Amino acid sequence: MSEPAFPPLMSGLSVTGQEDPFETACQKAVLGCDAGLVVYNLAADQLRAALVFAPEVPLRQAMVMLPTCAVGLQNALGALAPPEVAVHLEWGGGLRVNGGRCGTLRVAASGTDPDVVPDWLVVGLQMPLWPANGDGGDTPDDTALYAEGCADVEAPALLESWARHSLHWISRWEEDGTEPLHAEWRGLAQGLGEEVQLQGKSGTFLGVDENFGMLLRQAETTDLIPLTTLLETS
Repeated sequence: MSEPAFPPLMSGLSVTGQEDPFETACQKAVLGCDAGLVVYNLAADQLRAALVFAPEVPLRQAMVMLPTCAVGLQNALGALAPPEVAVHLEWGGGLRVNGGRCGTLRVAASGTDPDVVPDWLVVGLQMPLWPANGDGGDTPDDTALYAEGCADVEAPALLESWARHSLHWISRWEEDGTEPLHAEWRGLAQGLGEEVQLQGKSGTFLGVDENFGMLLRQAETTDLIPLTTLLETS
């Protein structure tokens, strides 16, 4: 398996075995690594990777890196997978391939105050390549990339493409604001206009605000669930 190559603004760090790229990326970020570090683990059965960012805006705005990387992943699969493969994005970071759950994105930062510029932010990706339970009969709602007609999509190529497409959307966000990203994301969002349950609340998923906070309609009120509620403690 060839090693991936990254755009000039990014650098790669390969880890092996059981080492979690997300945890390693957070550790490297704490120690002051450069933004653009891509930590990855190319195991045979799954792709795990993480991108390190050095935000220049408060955490509330910096959290846009989560949907940005999600759109980047969808675009990457759109470029590499057969055209009939459908990829959709859950607000909370979940990934859907042909309707089945197929991996997730996660996020951590140096702090949790939405009004403070964080020292660092890390977005992690985990995507199963092969079903964990044979034919997947025990978990019919879960799937894996190679079970959905994507057996020709090699993990290094997908990782490279994810990095490139994510960088493209980061650049667009910096130049044009959130409007283009909003438009792209809305066309890929899972569950828009439907009844959803999230963080102990249930209601109609109306959409997102300018910072991609979820607008959840409950009876006569509409709640805003900020993306910062998805932060993991590092």
